[in-house]
Parts: sequence; structure tokens; C-alpha cells
Amino acid sequence: MSKQHDNSPDTARSGGNPNAENAERPGNVDKIRDILFGSQMRDYDKKFARLEERLLKEGADLREDLKRRFDSLESFMKSEVVALNDGQTAERSARDEALKGVADKLGETAKNFDRRVAQTEEHAGKAHRDLRQLILDETKRLSEEIAQKHSNVAAELGRESQELRGMMTDKHALSDLFAELSLRLKNEFKFPGE
Repeated sequence: MSKQHDNSPDTARSGGNPNAENAERPGNVDKIRDILFGSQMRDYDKKFARLEERLLKEGADLREDLKRRFDSLESFMKSEVVALNDGQTAERSARDEALKGVADKLGETAKNFDRRVAQTEEHAGKAHRDLRQLILDETKRLSEEIAQKHSNVAAELGRESQELRGMMTDKHALSDLFAELSLRLKNEFKFPGE
């Protein structure tokens, strides 16, 4: 690179120092910086590049790991939901089965109750009929007994009446006998033909 001397206002500002002129140019500053820190900057650039590459790789690995974990979590959640649904379905089926069993037992109990009520009504009806028949039979028997007693009493009364009539007749005969006896005692009685 050739050094040029000019009398530009920049040279005058710097006091005529040609190095000061070069130092103020942006390209020259980069060169100086490159000379002084170039190797370190390249090392830093390489390190930053490796770090960036490693961060990108770790980010990709992290994304992959997170995706895998989310997939695993999603799979686990799905299996848990399926298990819960299966459990609920099984529990619902068991509950429905139990309710069906209770309903069947209640139906059977109701049938037994209806059957027992019908049997009780039938027994009550039969007992009522038997009682009515017994009352009827007893009434007939008592009627016959009363009729028999009435007949017996009527016959007894007839006999007593006959006896009384007989006794009354005997009283007439006895009175005739007493009348005759009194006439005889008085000697007033005369036999026919005397």
C-alpha cells in the first residue's frame, strides 16, 4: 500500500501527521484491529460458530426430546382416558347389571306377593263359603230341631190335653159317682127297675 501525502483539510486537522490520517479511515481501523486482534477474533468467531452450532443442535435435540416426551405424555393421557372410559363403561355395566338384578328380584317379589294375595283371597273366599255353608247347615239343623221340638211339644200338649179331657171326663164321672153316692146315702137313689 503506498502512502500518499496530500494537503487536504483532514491532514491539516491531524496536524500533518500521516499516521493520524490513516488511523481515521475506517478501513485502516479494521486492518489494525485485524492485526492486533485478528487471530483472537477468528478464534472467537469459530467458538461462536461452534457454540451456535451446538446450541442449534441442542435446541433441535431439546425440541426432539420435548416432542418425544409430549408424544409419550399424549400417549399416556390417551391410554389413561381409554382406561378411565373402560373403567366407567365396566362400572356402568356392573351398575346396570346390578340394577337389572334388583329389578328382576323386585319383579319376582311382586309376582310372589300377587300370588300370595291371590291365594289369601282364595282361602278367604273358601273360608267364607265354608262358613256360609256351615251357618246354612246349622240353621237347617236348628230349624229341623226346632220343628221337631215344636212337634214334640205339640204332641205332648195334645197328650196332656187328652189327659186333661180324660181327667175332666173322669171328674164328670166322679161327680156323677159322688152324686149317686150322696143319693144312696140319703136313700134317694133308685136303681132302674126298682
